[in-house]
Formats: sequence, C-alpha cells, structure tokens
Amino acid sequence: MADAKFMAMEPSNASFEELIGNGVRYLIPPFQRDYSWDIEQWEELWADIAGLSDEKYHYMGYLVLQRKEAGVFEVIDGQQRLITLSLIVLAALHKLEQLVLAGQDAQMNQERIKVNQEKYIGFKHPVTLSVTSKLTLNRNNAAYFKKLCADFKPANNRNMAKTNKLIRDAFQFFAAQDLGKSGEAIAQRLFDIARGMMFTKIVVEDDVNAYKVFETLNARGVQLSTPDLLKNYIFSVVAQSDLVQDEQINELDERWSGIVANLGETSFTDFVRYHHNFQHKLSTKKKLFSSIKKELKTSEQGLAYLESLDRFAPIYAALLNPRDGWLVEQSHEYREAVHYLSGLSLFNIRQPLVVLMVAFERFSPQEFVKLTRILYVLSVRYNVICHLSPNEQESVYNQMAMKVFDGTYARASHVKNDRELFGRLYPSDESFKNAFEFHRMPSRQTPKKIRFLLAEIEKHLGHQVDDEQTTLEHICPYHPEQGWHEYFGEGATDVHDRLGNMVLLSRDELKRADFVTKKAAYLASGFALAKRVASYEEWDLASVNHFQKWMAEQAAQTWRVD
Repeated sequence: MADAKFMAMEPSNASFEELIGNGVRYLIPPFQRDYSWDIEQWEELWADIAGLSDEKYHYMGYLVLQRKEAGVFEVIDGQQRLITLSLIVLAALHKLEQLVLAGQDAQMNQERIKVNQEKYIGFKHPVTLSVTSKLTLNRNNAAYFKKLCADFKPANNRNMAKTNKLIRDAFQFFAAQDLGKSGEAIAQRLFDIARGMMFTKIVVEDDVNAYKVFETLNARGVQLSTPDLLKNYIFSVVAQSDLVQDEQINELDERWSGIVANLGETSFTDFVRYHHNFQHKLSTKKKLFSSIKKELKTSEQGLAYLESLDRFAPIYAALLNPRDGWLVEQSHEYREAVHYLSGLSLFNIRQPLVVLMVAFERFSPQEFVKLTRILYVLSVRYNVICHLSPNEQESVYNQMAMKVFDGTYARASHVKNDRELFGRLYPSDESFKNAFEFHRMPSRQTPKKIRFLLAEIEKHLGHQVDDEQTTLEHICPYHPEQGWHEYFGEGATDVHDRLGNMVLLSRDELKRADFVTKKAAYLASGFALAKRVASYEEWDLASVNHFQKWMAEQAAQTWRVD
C-alpha cells in the first residue's frame, strides 16, 4: 500500500504565479537550513530572468512539498529558489513605493503595490500592519524576512546573522537591477517573471514519502538535500523538551552543519545509514528515514543520537580519506591501516566501513589494524576480482557490525573465524584463482588501480615498491604496430587489458619496442614481475595465459587472511 501511495504522487508543472498566487501558504521547517544563496546564484538567476525576453519560460527544477493542512504546505526542497523569487517581488514593490513617494502616478502605483503584495507576499493586518506571509521562513530567517515583507526595505540590525545579511544583500542586488522605469513597466516585468519561472511540483502526504522522493530523484541524478529532511525531523524531536534551550539547539545546529560540510551531502547520507546499520538490522536507503523515526521518539533519544553522530563522523571521514592525517594523528599504531584503507578508497569499496567505523571505537589499535587488513583482503577477492553480489555482502557486514557493537566480536580473529558470516563472503583460493586467471581491467581508464594491484604482488615477491612511483608497461603494446601483429600472432589487439600482459617499471621508455629489447630492460629493471616475463622465449597469447595463471597463484598468496 505504501508503494502504491508513493507512486500516486504524480508531479505537476506550475509557474511561480500558480504556486504562490493562489491563496496557499508555504512553511520552511524550523530546522531546515538557513538562506544561503549568494552573488553567484543571484547573477545566474537574473541571467535566466533576462532570457525570458527570448524564451517564454525558464525551468527552475523540482519543488517538493509536504501537505500539512488545507492550503498549507511545508517546503521540503526548493526553499532557496522560493525565497529568492520572493525577494525579487519585494524589490519590485520597493521600486513601486519609491515611485509613489516621488509622486509618479501615485494612485495607480499604490494600487499596483497592494495587488502584487496580496498576490505574492501576503496580507497586512489593518491595525498592526504586520504581514501574514505566504512564505514563512525557518527559525533563523523568519523574523527578518517578515519585517522585510512589511517594510519593502531591509533592516540593518546590529550583530545581524550572516544568513540574514544574505537576504538583505539579495534584496539589494535585485533592487539594483533593471526592473523597469515606470510603474506599469515594473508590474509587467513582475508579471512576466512570475509566469515564466516554471517548477515541477511534487506533493507528499508525510515525511517518510518525502524521503522516498528524495532518494528516488537523487538516484536519477537530481540532487535534493536529503540531510535537510533528516535534520528537520531529528531537531524537531530534540526541541520537544522544554529543558532544551535555544543555545543548545544553536550549538547542535553548528555541529550538524560542520558534519555535512566535512562529509558532503552524498557521503553524509551514507554515513547516517552506516551509523544506523551497525546498531540495527540492515536498513536500505529507501527505508532509512522510517527506521530512524521508529528509534527516535523522545528529546533524550534525539540528543543521544546527535551526540553519537558527532562522535562517529570524524571516524567515518578518516576511513573515507585515510591519508588526510586524522587517522595517523590518533596514534602511530594506526599507520599500517592507512595502506589497507587506501586500497578500499581507491576501488571505491565502502561496504566494510560499517564494520570498521564501530570497530575503531570498540577494538584496540592493534586489533583494528588487523581487522582492516582482513576486510581489505576480503574486498580484493570478493569485489575487485570475483565481482560477487554487493547485496549479499552488505547484509553480512551489517550482522558483523552489530556483533562488534554488542561485544560479541572483541578481536579481529572473531570476525575472521566466524564461518557462518565471514565464510559466506571469503572466496576460496580456487574460486579466486579462476577469476584472476583471465581477469581484465580497462588499463586506460584504471591505470592507478592496476598499478596498485601489481605493486601488491611485487611486495609479496619481495620487491618493495611504491605504486605511485611506477608506470604501467604493456608487454604487447596497447596499440601494436604491424611488426608486433606479425610477431604476437592472432589476438594482439585483444590482450591490452589482460593483467597477464602488464608489468610495472620505473619509467615508460620502451613504448612499442620489440620483445627482445623489452626483455633486456625487464631483466635490468629490478621488478619481480618484469623479470618473470623476461624468462619467456617469446610473447604470444599462450605466454599471456601462462603468465597470468602464474600471477593468479601469486595473487592467492598476496591476498589471503591466514
């Protein structure tokens, strides 16, 4: 039923005039991010508006709304655009008011102010003259914006928050643009903007479905701010208690913003899911929000959750970027883990991080390093070479992480020796060698990854080498000339991405040299794999197959947990 309900939320197109000029009200959730657009976005939007003279419409993207009651919607995504368009309206009303004060067509322009204010901004109270706004901003922007809606000019308060300075500066930027010289021209300009700026509107009935919309659109490449939706719910739960003061909320808000800024919005959502999954049964991205809602009901739970996020965020960031210094700054005992984590990062393998994130806190440094190597070896076998199911892997890692969290696993060996879980993921030597024997990797697209793998085998063979100080050498050249075609025989153009046709060298000087010349260079190189190739009398498809089969034997010894 939930899926049917979700699918029933058909998007519709609407202009800014249709959105805000029809008697509805829009609320920015109190804990959603502050207004943050600056000169770059204002100039870009104004250029789009200027283009309306050539194009009748300009597409503004998705607007995700949650229905609160009849005629009232929360803005889940799109607040920056709605606020900025409203500031353009206020700038136009300011221009009209200046014409009235100058005595230019005062009666008509006063009527234009009244009509456009009621249509786009809101209604003034007949006694207090305060404005009931069509758009209510979050807790940090609401009061400043409401006064701007009433006065048509920005206040310059002392100690003004940066976000309200941006609202002021945006208003002044648009007020300085050419909105028209006469009242009629200004009103016409406003009419064209309101009708020309088009949105795709999606209305959801609850925040769980809003999260589903975010994840679905993000998966299609339309980036919406999932962290905002999570933040709004969590902070609303925290603020339920009268014991939580504004100062504490502000401090939590700053820490939240710091986490999102450090991780980036995409990595932040992954972090929240991994943080949830080392404590609870596996939750997919689509079910994450509803799972968090079930766990967080009270202010105390919300505060504990935010504290936990703040504690684990630097750990997750260090696991993602192991060479940034934070990890090794903790203790020299962690330094060996950097190499294994760099391997995971290079191949963009994140599934083990759910285990490593909690193990960093629960295990000793020595045991953490051991576990990092174990999961690195497993990942090379499972993900890089055998290309097995990531779904199965994620489920097993979730169960491992929960066992680390609850203390069932206290050492790396507990993970490795669990045949029920670890044994399900660890490819046997035979399976691994079979997959490696004919493995291909696109050498022009992924040379760094190939150099890393070959350097690991070199180290196993006793030659310590820094993969970043090497070059990738194709034995049969990537683009063989006629001489190589004749020498190698059939298949010369089919082996350029075979691991068995590649070795490491210090410098790339051989290019398309013949095999005799290359053999001499390989023997003198000091590289173990190159020396092995030099032992072949000739280089053809049979040699590639034989060499790669031998490499598979070495790889099985290089990447093993025992």
